[in-house]
Amino acid sequence: MSFTKSSNPALTDKIFAKARYGTYEDVMTVSGTVNKIALMLLLVVSAASYTWGMYFESAPTGGLSTAIMPWMIGGGVGGFVLALITIFKPVWSPFTAPIYAVCQGLLLGGLSASFNAIYPGIVMQAVGLTFAILFMMLFAYKAGLIKVNKKFRTGVIAATGGIFIFYMATWILGMFGVDMGFAFGNSLVSIGISLFVVAIASLNLVLDFDFIEKGAQQGAPKYMEWYGAFGIMVTLIWLYLEILRLLSKISSRN
Repeated sequence: MSFTKSSNPALTDKIFAKARYGTYEDVMTVSGTVNKIALMLLLVVSAASYTWGMYFESAPTGGLSTAIMPWMIGGGVGGFVLALITIFKPVWSPFTAPIYAVCQGLLLGGLSASFNAIYPGIVMQAVGLTFAILFMMLFAYKAGLIKVNKKFRTGVIAATGGIFIFYMATWILGMFGVDMGFAFGNSLVSIGISLFVVAIASLNLVLDFDFIEKGAQQGAPKYMEWYGAFGIMVTLIWLYLEILRLLSKISSRN
């Protein structure tokens, strides 16, 4: 059985092909995946509230204190490692996906607090916009307003790959002292780039919805619910961070 491609590295046809399909008493369902997504969101928020609170206790005037940095670094590195493990070993996702959510929460809590200390209220705006886009994309997908065909998939995958290459290039050039302020400052060009990235991250959610629905239709094993939830979380976290960056750029112009 084959799946369509996705630009989300967690939800590719090769990953789903690794799962053995057949007759199972317990199979992947859309409702089951939604429950796992809700649980992972709860874990992210719970972990984020810990480092968020630690931030304002240790650095109420802004900046990152030495007390919070180990939690953020550990969360970031741990989340990255667990993401790789989950992608290469989907069968482990019932264990690795929840821990991944906790690790990402630790990172996001401190990072969000640092943004909010500079631009009060920006985090609630970013969270609200992230969930608004999530439900808007879900509605558009279920209503057939956005059809996942070959042309759509190719366009989103190409754009996502281009964003990755662009970010890698700017990072490498920055290491050699090349000024990349046009991409990361608060200029109109930089804001335009962020708007484009947010749009592509949003469209990736549609591809993720399509993969989960097809996995359920084709009788994927139960553990793939956790894997599908993990894939959605990867995109949601990316979307949230890009919205946070976009709002900070806009706020810094005021």
